[in-house]
Amino acid sequence: MRIVILSRTGFVGPSVVLGLLEHGHTVTLFHRGRTQAHLPDAVQHILGNREQLLDYQPTFARLAPDVVLDMFAGAEVQGNILMQTFRNITGRVVVISSGDVYRAYDRLRKRQPGPPDSVPLTEDAPLREQLYPYRATASGPGDPDYYYDKILLERAVSSDPALPGTVLRLPMVYGPRDRQHRLFRYLKRMDDRRPAILLDACHAQWRWTRGYVENVAAAIVLAVTDQRAAGRIYNVGEVPALTEAEWVRVIGQVGHWPGQVIAVASEQVPPHLIHDLDFVHHLVLDTSRIRRELGYEESIGQAEALQRTIAWERANPPPAIDSANDEYAAEDVVLQNLADPAP
Repeated sequence: MRIVILSRTGFVGPSVVLGLLEHGHTVTLFHRGRTQAHLPDAVQHILGNREQLLDYQPTFARLAPDVVLDMFAGAEVQGNILMQTFRNITGRVVVISSGDVYRAYDRLRKRQPGPPDSVPLTEDAPLREQLYPYRATASGPGDPDYYYDKILLERAVSSDPALPGTVLRLPMVYGPRDRQHRLFRYLKRMDDRRPAILLDACHAQWRWTRGYVENVAAAIVLAVTDQRAAGRIYNVGEVPALTEAEWVRVIGQVGHWPGQVIAVASEQVPPHLIHDLDFVHHLVLDTSRIRRELGYEESIGQAEALQRTIAWERANPPPAIDSANDEYAAEDVVLQNLADPAP
């Protein structure tokens, strides 16, 4: 198959490219060229600005891709331009969405009141009723977060029967090259030989679906290359979805940390560990559809995935690391109070 990928080349994208090449497909990558990824010479590159995608329509037409994978789009206008650009050029488009489309996400963030939705969340679970989830914190119309909304993106790519769309709703993705360094906050405490990691009791029991970058990439490759995915929406992620406390413990086990994970009452939690979230709302995705319909399964187990991630995090810490001394002092007060409760 001939596949065009619209993508950044930093995190998930390279694993998707490698997976497609391993299956014998021809890959052309459209990107800005700002991030250097180590990719095989077989990959063709088109350097360009996503905002001028229509200008490259003649180039895409000459490539005649069987499938176009858009890993970059996050807004309605980008979805509309994607469809307009490739409507008479390709047979199918695949877009990357997120678990933030679900109503449970807004209730977690206290943007919408209501009881917890039943989990795991299937692809037919209720979606957010409020659009533009990050507009309130965006700096203005020039900020990509101002127009970001994967719900509207999904609608845009599902609107044309002549050009079927496939949607993949991703979980929290971890692994090497993660620019958000999702494991680092916990791992730093472990490497600093902290005796315990404190969690708010509500946060400790909260469950969130996660996925290792190479496993998530394998799910994307399946959706791109299997025609049965046309017109379908798929959740992606590991099973089971661990609680936050379980997640920290398994990181500690793999990272050879001998400390404890301790859940404490909200009134005892130091200020830097307080999150303005309602943790009764879990973000657990039901991933049975992609497993059943496309035969997806993880090829890399959690222990190996965490070993690789921890090794990368230790070798590539964030460029700016804030001193944790003040945080540790506050945590030590809590630990001391737990050890010597007042009479």
